[in-house]
Amino acid sequence: MLVGYMRVSTAEQSLALQRDALLATGVAPERIYDDTCSGTVADRPGLARALDVLRAGDALVVWKLDRIGRSLAHVVELVGTLQARGVGLKVLTGGIDTTSATGRLVFGIFATLAEFERDLIHERTMAGLAAARARGRTGGRPRLMTRAKLRLAMAMMADRGNAAADVAEQLSISISTLYAYVDGTGQPKPRARKLLGR
Repeated sequence: MLVGYMRVSTAEQSLALQRDALLATGVAPERIYDDTCSGTVADRPGLARALDVLRAGDALVVWKLDRIGRSLAHVVELVGTLQARGVGLKVLTGGIDTTSATGRLVFGIFATLAEFERDLIHERTMAGLAAARARGRTGGRPRLMTRAKLRLAMAMMADRGNAAADVAEQLSISISTLYAYVDGTGQPKPRARKLLGR
């Protein structure tokens, strides 16, 4: 069975071109799902419904590859999930058809490129952090803990009736910041001792 999916970014754009292409391929009108949202949006109810009806031996049909994914890495992940379920992907304007050996080869190249892109980004990030550390800077956002907040955090965490999430909310800090300074019983950690000058 063929299941179609189409997407446009705004309500002003028309789905007619994509719908005609899907119908011409043999997708039944009742098996076509759609979304109107930006390509960067993660929540796509139409795509979720299309993925839900697909069964082993079926194929998801899209007009262009960018209709289903936010990035190449996201598309590769989605296709990997489909392949694990025994579902193929047919891209009408790209000539990709993972139900054929050639299509799987082409998509394998895409997957390799996506992995290469991830590795490059990671290498650049690590090099940038190393260069910043060499200049005396550390990465990440500054923590929002002050001496006054730390003393309150220690007292509040010492009271077993207080949940960590409530303490963090009261002090306008994240739970990870709270636990970076105090443990579950309110005892200061090394970072807290430094802030307190102990």
